[in-house]
Amino acid sequence: RIAADRYPDPISICGTPAGFPRVFALPDAYEFVVRPEQTWLLSENGPNTVRIYTDGRMHPAPEDMWPTYTGHNVGRWEGDTLVFHSTGLKGVGSTILGRAGVVMSDMLEVTTRIRLMEKDRLLVTLTLVDAEALTRPWPVAFTFTRLAPGATVYDYACAENNRNPMSPDGRTLTLDPEGKVIDKPR
Repeated sequence: RIAADRYPDPISICGTPAGFPRVFALPDAYEFVVRPEQTWLLSENGPNTVRIYTDGRMHPAPEDMWPTYTGHNVGRWEGDTLVFHSTGLKGVGSTILGRAGVVMSDMLEVTTRIRLMEKDRLLVTLTLVDAEALTRPWPVAFTFTRLAPGATVYDYACAENNRNPMSPDGRTLTLDPEGKVIDKPR
């Protein structure tokens, strides 16, 4: 589905997490913390923390799960590749995933594979499945380059140094190259 009525972005209220899988599309630095029982994906644009449980647990029963911005993620290691499944994603049905304006339903499930493709390059491939919003599985890939040794990742919030104007309901408005607001009124 294309969200022409909500474009450019329904979650432009400062402090709302980008969520998963959209977090990978942000132009930010990421840290991957790998532990035996979990892997954490930390983004400098907070709050965006993806917890991937690798301790053998399953997803909760549907009646015990509630949606969160980063969903519930369970995974396993297949050799040098972390494979995980995500469900229970909040924001789907209203959140635009990318600049094309694609919106998923609450049926979205994502399978992600993360591996080092060479010494300093990480490959992340996702397969999005959503029977309501998509006609077939949607594959997406991202690559990340390792930061230089000693680099520091700083967190920030969108309200800091935000030069875009705000709407009366608190949304950050998007400007065109001439500085004119391009958001459609709600």
